[in-house]
Amino acid sequence: MKQSAISESVLHRFFTRRVQHQREYFLHPPYVIEKRLLNAVSAGKIESAVKYLQEINKLERATLAEEPLRSLKNSLICSCTLLTRAIIDGGVPPEMAFNLSDAYILEVERTDSMEKLSLLEYEMLKGFVKKLKEVNRKKHAYSHPVHLTIDYIHENILQDFSLEDMARHVYLSAAYLSHVFKKEVGTSLTDYINRERIKESIYFLMNTNSKISDIALLFHFCNQSHYTTVFKKYCGLTPTEYRDRGSK
Repeated sequence: MKQSAISESVLHRFFTRRVQHQREYFLHPPYVIEKRLLNAVSAGKIESAVKYLQEINKLERATLAEEPLRSLKNSLICSCTLLTRAIIDGGVPPEMAFNLSDAYILEVERTDSMEKLSLLEYEMLKGFVKKLKEVNRKKHAYSHPVHLTIDYIHENILQDFSLEDMARHVYLSAAYLSHVFKKEVGTSLTDYINRERIKESIYFLMNTNSKISDIALLFHFCNQSHYTTVFKKYCGLTPTEYRDRGSK
């Protein structure tokens, strides 16, 4: 099919659906309410966010697939994307926000009933706001250089960076940054980075079929043995044991 024919087909479907929606008095969630919902999420105001979501859900949802269950799943995935952007605007590091989003999207795909999906939408909303509050609570507890360092770690968790890289980012000497970080956070930079890398690696361990050796390399552990040792230090189990327990 030629490109012009494809474009005409898409336009025809668009205008047909638009007329159909108008005949059925159907409207997408009003932009103003949706914007208020996202602003409430960005500000960490869970009560207001729930209220606006309830207002939106009183309206008829857009039809995003012929099969109702698939349509609702697609709607929740769209909502998940918007909520992800909202908590990033609120201060959550993008990598952390996207990992949370991926986990919820996988949960949406696993859920097999309309009722469970409707409940999951509110759980998802509360989960995003909880993560935002958790991140911002930690930020307020630390000085600006430490806060910037923590952001740098989360944003570059899949990169190979050094103490000197972090020090340059916050305009401090490596020695002073190490000192002030341990004083405020209560753990060394190396321990903090290792713990965060282990926490982030759990997503890949539980939601992909990646080899443990590949996950170890992805998070810049020198080999699988080192990754296993550090993983067991923080989780009490080896990566294999953790994966096996989660699959039961």
